[in-house]
Formats: sequence, C-alpha cells, structure tokens
Amino acid sequence: MSKYIELNQDNMEETVKEGVSLVDFWAPWCGPCRMLAPTIDQLAQEFDGKAKICKVNTEVEQELTAQYQIRSIPTILFFKDGKIVDQLIGATTKGALEDKLNELL
Repeated sequence: MSKYIELNQDNMEETVKEGVSLVDFWAPWCGPCRMLAPTIDQLAQEFDGKAKICKVNTEVEQELTAQYQIRSIPTILFFKDGKIVDQLIGATTKGALEDKLNELL
C-alpha cells in the first residue's frame, strides 16, 4: 500500500526533479484540505510507480510555502521533471486530479 510522500525543505527538490509529481500544500486546520486528504491517499495508491503524490504541511514548512508563493490552501502544484507545469487552488475532484496526472504522464 503506497502512501503519499511528506515533503520538506530537505527532500522537495530531489523528489520532484524527475517524472511527474503532484504536491498538495495543506494545513491541519484547513477544512477543504481535510476534505481532499482521502483523495490524495487514493491517488498515492493508484499512481504508485507512475507519479509521485506528495504533501507539504504549510504550518511546518513555512519557508517552502513562501518559496512557492502559496497564498491560499489547498494549492496543488503539478511538476514535470522539476518544473511547475500547472496548479489548482482550492478543493477539487478526484477526477480533475486524475485527468491532470494522466495528461502529464
């Protein structure tokens, strides 16, 4: 059973530098973030070996949050080979996230 990858200042760059990555910027107090959490867990299982599904706790990783200019959460950044290729702000559907991942693969 695959689990999402917790990103921090130390592993962010290395994790997203190759392939496709979805990075969910969230916080424990954020209602829409909590609603999205089960979807992120499901995607981590479904895309295991195809794409990296990651989370950044904005409360803990404030430098990373500032570096990527996250102003609103949840914000989901899509990376391909280390470059941001798309982003979604606010809660969204599993289908929208799957479509975007499949498009990038």
